[in-house]
Amino acid sequence: MIDPVAVIGAGVMGHGIAQLFAAAGAQVRLHDVDTPRLEGALREVDRSLLLLVEEGVLQAQAASAARARIHPTTDLEGALRGAALVTECIPEILDAKHALFARVERVVAADALLVSNTSTFPIARLAEGAVHPERMAITHYFNPAQLVPLVEVVPHPSMPPGRVERVMEILSAIGKRPVLLRRDVPGFVANRLQAALVREALHLLETGVASAEDIDTVLTEGPGVRWPFLGPVEMVDLGGLDVWRRVIDNLAPELCREEGAPAHLRERVERGDLGAKTGAGFHDYAGGRGEARLRHRDRALVRLAELKRRLEEPPRD
Repeated sequence: MIDPVAVIGAGVMGHGIAQLFAAAGAQVRLHDVDTPRLEGALREVDRSLLLLVEEGVLQAQAASAARARIHPTTDLEGALRGAALVTECIPEILDAKHALFARVERVVAADALLVSNTSTFPIARLAEGAVHPERMAITHYFNPAQLVPLVEVVPHPSMPPGRVERVMEILSAIGKRPVLLRRDVPGFVANRLQAALVREALHLLETGVASAEDIDTVLTEGPGVRWPFLGPVEMVDLGGLDVWRRVIDNLAPELCREEGAPAHLRERVERGDLGAKTGAGFHDYAGGRGEARLRHRDRALVRLAELKRRLEEPPRD
């Protein structure tokens, strides 16, 4: 395990990443410029750890020890000093990220690893102006970071193979499933797949093929049941390449080809209906329903992870 760790940015992703490293035994400095955001982040950590205890994933004593290893601070240099790994989770503003990494490089040791959770910028742009880009990488977690196993890893082209391996080992050690991308592409892999599916789902909604509720049901009760255990490429193998060749030949001309967000999505954003965080989107989240759905999601993710773990255990003699 790498220790200590600095997580810069205590927003939606930062507190989950801090929890991961703390639960794995590392001392974590969680930094943010905003004290109320730090306080909110710690409340989310407490809630998440309690969930893991309730579900039997963590013992109460282990959860308390993990919480004690998270040290909130508004002092950036104090958070960075001596850190072996720095994870950047600040808002997706390139100038702000450049300014932060410039400050980071002035404080941390030469062998410290500097990684970003960005899902927006390629590693080459992120490292512009860096003194040591060879120690930089993207480690793209997924929300909620403490529960979703995947991390997409995009190292800077100048990062030595041994250091890339070290990043992968660290992520594995905190319980993640890291995937190394062979080249940097916009959206990486997961967001490209998600965006393609969401574009088609919103197109079906906009053209009146089915309701929002029914489109969601089609996914959760159909393909989604298989996806925790079977990816799309293997699905093609198992279904037959000849079959899928015909499916794609027949459907590709009919699929949505819009190059931007659909009109009904733009209209909702413009009137301030932003989904669960405002109480309305394509579904109704009034009366605390959005918060309830998020809590249900998190508990379901914990239980699914345990089920997958049991199913993937080798059979006993």
